[in-house]
Amino acid sequence: MKPNSSAPESSKWPQRSPAEALARRRQALLSAIDAPIVLASGLPRVRNFEANRFPFRAESHFLYFIGRHLQGALLCFDQGEAVLFAPEAPDEDALWHGAQPSLDMLSDELQLPVRPIGEFRAPDEALTLAPADTETGLWLEDLLGRDVEPALPEDLSEEDAELAEAMIALRLRHDEAALIQMGHAARVTSAAHLRAMNKTAPERREAFVRAELEAEFTSGGMVGAYSSIVSVHGEVLHHDSSFNWMKNGELLLVDAGAESAEGWASDVTRTWPVSGRFTTLQAEVYDLVLGAQKAAIASLEPGVRFRDVHRKAAAHLVSGLVDLGVLRGDPAELVADGAAALFFPHGLGHLLGLDVHDMEDLGDRAGYAPGRERSDQPGECYLRLDRDLQAGMVVTIEPGIYVIPSVLAQAPARLRDALQPERLAQLQAAVRGIRIEDDVLITDDGAEVLSASIPKERFEIEALVGRG
Repeated sequence: MKPNSSAPESSKWPQRSPAEALARRRQALLSAIDAPIVLASGLPRVRNFEANRFPFRAESHFLYFIGRHLQGALLCFDQGEAVLFAPEAPDEDALWHGAQPSLDMLSDELQLPVRPIGEFRAPDEALTLAPADTETGLWLEDLLGRDVEPALPEDLSEEDAELAEAMIALRLRHDEAALIQMGHAARVTSAAHLRAMNKTAPERREAFVRAELEAEFTSGGMVGAYSSIVSVHGEVLHHDSSFNWMKNGELLLVDAGAESAEGWASDVTRTWPVSGRFTTLQAEVYDLVLGAQKAAIASLEPGVRFRDVHRKAAAHLVSGLVDLGVLRGDPAELVADGAAALFFPHGLGHLLGLDVHDMEDLGDRAGYAPGRERSDQPGECYLRLDRDLQAGMVVTIEPGIYVIPSVLAQAPARLRDALQPERLAQLQAAVRGIRIEDDVLITDDGAEVLSASIPKERFEIEALVGRG
C-alpha cells in the first residue's frame, strides 16, 4: 500500500490521479450497492454579493470518484453505470474566467459519460449522503424529491445508512492513487514547516510566519487543508488567529497541512522555540512529548486497536510528568484516576484522507468500529478513532502537553493532591502547549511516517529556527 516509485517524487507541482484509478473507485461502489445513488458536488457560496464568492471545494464523497472541483454537478450511479451531470459554462464566462473545458472534453479526461445538468432525472428511490451546507442540501432535495438536508449521522435512513457504510469501507483504506496524492501534500507541507522555522524570530508577529508558511502551500499548487494554527498560545487547541508578537522564551506551535488539488490532506504539528533554543524545562517537556509520540508510532500495525495506542501515549505522558515533579504518586494509579486528561485533554489522532478529519461528516459511524462507543471519561471522550488498524489506513499521531488553567481548575478532588503547585507554576511559565503530530500510513507489517521529512528532534529544530 505504498505510492508507486514511478510517481513524480521530485516534482513539487501536484499531479492528477489517473482516470483509471477514479474509474476503479466508481466500479467498487457500483459493485457494493445494488441501488441508484446520487452524489452532489456542492454549490458555490456567496461571500457578500453574487460575484464575490468563497473559494469552492467540492463535497469529499463526490471528489473521491471524480477528483475535480466541479460546481453544481451530480454523479449518478444507476443500472451498472456511473454518469456525471455537469453545468455547461455560459459563453460570457470566457470573458471573466477564460475558456472552460466542454462536457465532451471532461468526458474524455475522466473516461465516463458526462451530460448537461439539465438532462438529470432522479432515479426512483436514489440513495445519497447529505452535503455539508444547507443550500446544497435544499438543491439536492428539490432534485430528488425527498429530504436530504444535513442530519446527524445516526439519523440516516436505513437505505442511506447502507450507502454510508459502503463509502466508509471504500475510503478507510487508501489506494495507490490516494497515497501518491497524500505523499505529495506531505512534501509541500514539509517545505512549508521548514520555511516557517527559518522565518521565526523574536519581535515578529505570528502572522509573518503564517504568511511564509502558507506561501509555500500556494507555490506548491495547493491550499491549506484547514485554517492554519500558528500561535505562541499552544494551550488554545484551535487558536486560528495569528496577531501576537513572538517573544524570547516563548514556544511557537504550528499546526498546518497542505491539501492537494484533488482534496487530499496533510496534517502536521511542530513546536519550536521562538529564540531558536529550548530552555531546560522546555527541552524536558518536549522530549517527553516526542517520546510519547515515538512510542505510539512504534506500536502501530494492522490489528492494533487505536484506543489502546491512545492509552499507551497517555500513560507515557503521565509517567514523565511524575518524573518531572509536576505530578506526585504512582503513575499507573494516576492514569487510572484520569490524570492524563489534565495535561493531554484530546484524543491521540484521527483518520486522514480527503478530509483532514476523514469522513467526520458521517460521525462516529466512520471513526468507531461497530459496537464501540465513545467513552465519557475526560480525554478519551474526544477520541475520534476507535477502530482496529488496517493496512492502507492513514492516521495522525499527535500527543501533547498543555497547561490550561480552566482544565486544571476543574481537576477532581482525587487529583488535586497529586498536582505539585510550585513545579506546576514553573511549567506554566515555560510551556503553554507542546504538540507533535505526524501523518502515518499503516503498512502490511507496521507503519510509515508520511511526514518524516519534517524535523522534530530538538537539535534539528534548533539548527533551523531563525536561519531565514
